[in-house]
Amino acid sequence: MKALTVDVICQTLAARIREGAFAASGRLPSERDLSEQFSTTRITLREALGQLESQGMIYRELRRGWFIAPPRLAYDPLLRSHFHAMAEQQGRTAQTCVLDARTVKVSREVAEKLAMREGEEAYRVCRLRHIDNRAVLYVEHYLNPAYFPDLLSFDLTRSLTRLYQQQYNIHYGRVGFTMLPMPLPKFAAPALKVAAGSPALFITRINRDQHDRIIDCDYEYWRYDAMYIAVEAGEEGRTP
Repeated sequence: MKALTVDVICQTLAARIREGAFAASGRLPSERDLSEQFSTTRITLREALGQLESQGMIYRELRRGWFIAPPRLAYDPLLRSHFHAMAEQQGRTAQTCVLDARTVKVSREVAEKLAMREGEEAYRVCRLRHIDNRAVLYVEHYLNPAYFPDLLSFDLTRSLTRLYQQQYNIHYGRVGFTMLPMPLPKFAAPALKVAAGSPALFITRINRDQHDRIIDCDYEYWRYDAMYIAVEAGEEGRTP
């Protein structure tokens, strides 16, 4: 009986969302109000909301409630297009906030990725990226300062890709990346307005320039419900 109740709640809420019942505010009523509307318990309601969330119809922000989910962003790690251009090409609005920018001594892990020695200094830029006013990506950029003198003096809300080109005549070359589903770590969760341990997609990118030098490494922590991976390979990358 419980499963049926959850199923009915899911179907009813999904139909109301498709009909635009919550479009004006983009927000669902509180869990208390929904529980009363469906004459059910908060436990049953949350199970139904969790199913709708897994379907990509709604998402939750910590201490703010449930919202109608916008379309996921299509993300191709092989493209060299920067974040704002990628969003604009899909009819979305992007925004970047700098949370921290400083010189740090790199750990062994970061040093190996940058082809540096542990304890050497590198730039670390932490940024929060939004799509349509929704925080979707927390990213840490580690840059070898040998290639980017005085980089921290520039406006780091702008595209680093363009900054590299315009100020340092550096263009991206080869890129290596890994993708791993993981729980969102405590340091990234508050910025994304979700609980630590929530599902996330962790992407590590190691970028080389036109001279094949390793110039930076990015650690990207994405809300799992904010994007999907869409890769288009050339003829040489296709399997016959």
